[in-house]
Amino acid sequence: MVHIDDVAIAAVGNVFRSLIPPDSVVLDLMSSWRSHWPADHPRQRLAGLGMNAAEMEDNPDLDDYLVKDINKDPVLPYEDDTFDAVVITVSVQYLTRPIEVFREVNRILKPGGIFIVTFSNRMFPTKAVLIWRYSSDRRHIDLVAAYMEEAGDFDDIRGGFTNPETSPPGDPLFAVVGNKGSG
Repeated sequence: MVHIDDVAIAAVGNVFRSLIPPDSVVLDLMSSWRSHWPADHPRQRLAGLGMNAAEMEDNPDLDDYLVKDINKDPVLPYEDDTFDAVVITVSVQYLTRPIEVFREVNRILKPGGIFIVTFSNRMFPTKAVLIWRYSSDRRHIDLVAAYMEEAGDFDDIRGGFTNPETSPPGDPLFAVVGNKGSG
């Protein structure tokens, strides 16, 4: 079961293709059984970090993965300046310590590296944080941008609706993007 429809999945692929340079080292944070990586977009490595080993083992896109609950411990088990890009795909609404996690993302990104957070209006209400459940799509964009701003050292934070030409009837897809600054 995927959490967004094929229209939104294609939009995720388009975002990755347009913003992540070919042959990048990428972390799929909060990974699961699909990363929605576009098949025609070469990468050097796609690592996954998530909570379910069986799901990540079934993910055909991942080159390697680690199991960790970042809501319990937001410290990411990677060296500083490791990744060209970090992505969170349709999972940000479940973060209970988002600013701490976003600080860690900034630490493990290479200077100038890109952080892409994509989401829809789909969620598991029993798992999503309260502020997310009671906010509009526009407020979700603002909230994720605020997480990046509060985490610090992200430049050129921008966000918006990525697939207005296909949604509706397809699921909407939104993205908030920032680049690691110079410190």
